[in-house]
Amino acid sequence: MTASPQTERLVEFSAETLRARLPEALNLYVTAMRYPAGTAQQRAPMWLAHMIRAGWRCVGALDQDGALVGVCYGYRGAAGQWWHEQVRRGLTAVSTPTVVDEWMRDYFELTELHVLPEAQGRGIGERLLRGLLDGVASERVLLSTPEGPSRAWRLYRRVGFQDVLRHYQFAGDPRPFAVLGRTLPVDQS
Repeated sequence: MTASPQTERLVEFSAETLRARLPEALNLYVTAMRYPAGTAQQRAPMWLAHMIRAGWRCVGALDQDGALVGVCYGYRGAAGQWWHEQVRRGLTAVSTPTVVDEWMRDYFELTELHVLPEAQGRGIGERLLRGLLDGVASERVLLSTPEGPSRAWRLYRRVGFQDVLRHYQFAGDPRPFAVLGRTLPVDQS
């Protein structure tokens, strides 16, 4: 059996480019996460606010027709940001101050990584992840993902992410999450 050629191409998006494609990106996000349709309108202001954060960068995967099949973005995490404060609180409850400070002092927050269900299993997620993190100047990268077996978990483990905080409940979400992290850079193998 021969592998099918990669037909998707990765493109680094500016904030302007993502703003112009925001409805498409949010529909991809809602589809990939199996969220209700109204979630896209609810999340749009948050995605727009993220685009102005320090170190924000975004990579998209486009099919041969230029349609978005994957999107990945993040930015430099900092005190005062909602996610940072939530994770710091959770880590403080289970770790020493030294461990908390080590993880939280200089990190890039991998905020979103989504691939359309029909495009999953072709390595797009890993290419997006590696493309986004290539050249990030932070010491570490952190992310959160729902607990439980998934393709996302397999990807993060394959790329060397380790447990930072497990079975954490973010304010406003009843699901348990894991916070995973690793040092940077990520080898580009």
